[in-house]
Amino acid sequence: MTRRSVKWGQGAEPPSPRPRRAPATSGQPQGTAAPSGRQLTEPPLRVGVNLMWCIPGQVGGSEQYLVRQLLGLHECGANVELTMYGSAAFEAAHEDLVETGTFVVAPIDGRRRWRRVVSETGWLRQRTSRQQLTHHGGGTAPFRATTPYVLTIHDLQYRTFPEYFSAVKRRYLDAMIPRSARHAAIVTVPSEYVRGTVIEHLGVPPRRVVVVPHGYEPALLKQRTREDALRQRYGLGGGPFVVYPAITHPHKNHRLLVDLLASAWTDPELRVVLLGGEGNAEADLRAAIAAGGTRVADRVVRPGRVSDADRNGLIAAADALVFPSTYEGFGAPLIEAMALGAPIIASDATCIPEVVGDAGIVRPATVEAWADALVEVRARRDELVERGRVRVQAFTSYESGRALDAAYRLARR
Repeated sequence: MTRRSVKWGQGAEPPSPRPRRAPATSGQPQGTAAPSGRQLTEPPLRVGVNLMWCIPGQVGGSEQYLVRQLLGLHECGANVELTMYGSAAFEAAHEDLVETGTFVVAPIDGRRRWRRVVSETGWLRQRTSRQQLTHHGGGTAPFRATTPYVLTIHDLQYRTFPEYFSAVKRRYLDAMIPRSARHAAIVTVPSEYVRGTVIEHLGVPPRRVVVVPHGYEPALLKQRTREDALRQRYGLGGGPFVVYPAITHPHKNHRLLVDLLASAWTDPELRVVLLGGEGNAEADLRAAIAAGGTRVADRVVRPGRVSDADRNGLIAAADALVFPSTYEGFGAPLIEAMALGAPIIASDATCIPEVVGDAGIVRPATVEAWADALVEVRARRDELVERGRVRVQAFTSYESGRALDAAYRLARR
């Protein structure tokens, strides 16, 4: 498809419908409905996608989750014509997605919430009025939103851990998310765990809450830096190492790994590689590392944000991907590890057991429970890697796109 990018001052009328391939109707993941077969001559469903909330690199896994399922629509040949509305920064960061439809550059960068809310209520509403369906991907829909609409809720962490959110943010979410969910034709969520919390806490009828699983892009995993280059670049030496890719937010629970290095994980050659940017728990993490002295500090490697190729290479070469998080709506690194052939050690919190299944070691997030986890994961490596490769086939971007297409069709009924 030829890309069409529209600047906000140029108007934002959607292009005339173009023929699209009919989506496949087989290979459906368990628990989702495959789209019904449609003739090639049927006009595509015109969908406007609100991406104005999505600031590249600032919204964590939510950005990755939505981008991959939208790419999956194109990959599976869904008969959908997307018009996306977002910032110039989003357009530059996701050229592969922009190429699949029409992208309208919004008059804001999304960094000031009040400006975004005002623009969604006026500017966005006017431009989506001619769409057959609107998809709000950031958990909230504007007041007087164009209907019908699909709402993606990534999680309800602010209900479980309110202490991690400012009072202003909690009041905003409490005012917006329940109202948005009640008026949505369909609410999409990344896991059964989140589906249950949306039904329980927001009172949305179960028939209107649909799981659209996370998907990874197989092509991305072909970018992989060699292990020897990574060991030299990041000073890993020749010993074992584990990887945790996560921003240092409180719920990511980096502290558990530091506590393990200070107690049960005594191998002087072991390195714990912490990938990702700084979050609200950064100061606490630095203090914990310092408190452990050289015994801990010398074994923690913190490259920050790295290239996709380096990230993939580090995960693939690691003894394990470690995932001590205490809250997740899905946990994308888990399926990436499966695809890359790395075994997993993870906590038993929220949706994590649901995602990992039998492809990893799942234990309570305590030092006692994790003390011998590295011994077990090394002994079972071949078994866990093979189970992961089988399990991850249900979590491709293709399957994610098929599930999203099915949700769009349900919303139109």
